[in-house]
Amino acid sequence: MNTIDYRKHWSRTNLPEHIKQILGSCRSLTFPLNRDDIIDLAMGGRKKGTFEVSYEVPGKGMVLEATVTRCKNGLAVNYPEPYMRRRDPDCMFVADERETDKARFQEHFKQPFEPLRQETFQWLQKQDLAIIFFTIGSFDVQSGQGAMLLAPKNAGFFIGGLADLQGMIPPDRIPDNFRIRSVIYLAPPFRHTYFNGKQVVVHNRLAGLHEIFSYNLYPGPSAKKGIYGVLLSIGEEEDWPTLHGSTVQVVTPYDNITTIMHEGASGGGKSEMLEYVHRQEDGRLLLGTNVITGEQRFLTLNQACRLNPVTDDMAMCLPNIQNAGGYLLAKDAEQAWFVRLNHIRRYGTDPHLESITIHPGEPLIFLNLQGIPDATCLIWEHTEDSPGHPCPNPRVILPRRLVPGAVEGPVEVMIRSFGLRTPPCTKDHPTYGIAGYLHILPAALAWLWRLVAPRGYSNPSITDTEGMTSEGVGSYWPFAAGRLVDHANLLLRQIRATPKVRYALMPNQHVGAWEVSFMPQWIGREYLGRRGLARFQPHQLTPARCHLLGYAFNSMQVEGTPIPLIFLQTHTQPEVGPEGYDGGAEILRNFFVRELQKFRHPDLDPLGKDIIECCLDGGTVQDYDALLYDVFF
Repeated sequence: MNTIDYRKHWSRTNLPEHIKQILGSCRSLTFPLNRDDIIDLAMGGRKKGTFEVSYEVPGKGMVLEATVTRCKNGLAVNYPEPYMRRRDPDCMFVADERETDKARFQEHFKQPFEPLRQETFQWLQKQDLAIIFFTIGSFDVQSGQGAMLLAPKNAGFFIGGLADLQGMIPPDRIPDNFRIRSVIYLAPPFRHTYFNGKQVVVHNRLAGLHEIFSYNLYPGPSAKKGIYGVLLSIGEEEDWPTLHGSTVQVVTPYDNITTIMHEGASGGGKSEMLEYVHRQEDGRLLLGTNVITGEQRFLTLNQACRLNPVTDDMAMCLPNIQNAGGYLLAKDAEQAWFVRLNHIRRYGTDPHLESITIHPGEPLIFLNLQGIPDATCLIWEHTEDSPGHPCPNPRVILPRRLVPGAVEGPVEVMIRSFGLRTPPCTKDHPTYGIAGYLHILPAALAWLWRLVAPRGYSNPSITDTEGMTSEGVGSYWPFAAGRLVDHANLLLRQIRATPKVRYALMPNQHVGAWEVSFMPQWIGREYLGRRGLARFQPHQLTPARCHLLGYAFNSMQVEGTPIPLIFLQTHTQPEVGPEGYDGGAEILRNFFVRELQKFRHPDLDPLGKDIIECCLDGGTVQDYDALLYDVFF
């Protein structure tokens, strides 16, 4: 391995004294120069086989945290505990005294954080360490938004995941004025000694330095969402958001471009919005399968739109580029994408993604996928949580430089859609799975959906939750360290500043009594891409039977083929009917009423208060139209 003694360069990065002390006294220090060095680290210097990532835990001996298998196309990382294969939604705690609505470390654990902070530093000083430097989000190296990771050397796959996601800065390219704004300390065994085996990530916002203490080896809450939290904290101070959404330029067969951003909670279809529509073996599209009768409906689509991916999960919307003639300007905050693969269950499901991952230009990092030494890691062979039950959260970290057509720089977002995972709904078992294939939302109502942000049915990305729960404001709240009301106001100011943007709601998994997977998103994307920003005629849309769903479609055609009304208005399904629909609408309304209470805060924007009161009073779609601009007709 090529390494460099970074000690002589400390003065160039203005490192805090406590970090200098850790690096100066640790057992050994490795500074990987490139990705090959990181792959070597991840395998413990081995060229093939499987490497075990273990740590000494007092009272437990050596504890295996993960295995790393060298495959032909990359590294297959697996965790022995099924709990560690998904992000725990309640793993974030705030240790500082700044304003927050999040759980404070001292209040939750009944002890101050500072002694544990110092113990973490002492543990790191006794380890063989590796460090990398990067910039936060898509800032450049001259921005003053630098960051670093301090990790035990044997956690090379974690280091590689962060390097892919955020972009590693080689030591010879670090400028003299490089400023460390954030640092991640990785200390996996502490989850056993202090947190009963649970995932815990602690944010400590010091003056000029945002510290993240990652006490587990799953990169979701720290290497990915931890850095997201840092971006959100910067945005709180500078009045701009990093939205939780994928963005794609939809290019029609006639070369017209419509840019769509798809937001929503984990599992809401953000990565899927960047995928080409999944086809049956005969080329048709499966609109849905009736969960009661087994009936299937299909659609023939000869030519789908071309997709130019822009963002996969994190979209920076800086103030100097936020308003572009009424549209929203956004750019990617990541250098790689954390792509979920649970819906890829067999060969041929997504040939585009399969080709990229089977024959990558460089080794990839796979998580929760079966890996055999020197064999090809296949994205439809998911690790099993138990016999016959595949892990619902298989992932690949996919560098955007390997994605054909990926767009660099900011783009104008014309449509913002919101994803909702929905359960089956019938008249005998009403649920909130009453949304049709596509709904159009007034801007005021679109803001409310971003406040309540339902996690939805059978979420594959996080540990189990029961019932209908909220991901929190913006659907990024699990990663934010500040106050709910501040983010609510920020999102509302953004919507008011971009009056040309239109808003849509797209369910996935079920539409009434029909299992649909992500087909509503793919069909909605094809439809909206083809019609562009043409205004809807009054006969095309009707207020949905449930006001919270905005406008429903009376008719929709894709390439001349109509979508059946049962997929557009679910109360027309005989298995659902008006009674099943209305029962589900009541569940949805109760959820909104419950979640909106936390936003009735004195600091909420007056317009926001009016919109919330409109909802609590049972306002109609026309009432929401009157509160903010109308761009639909």
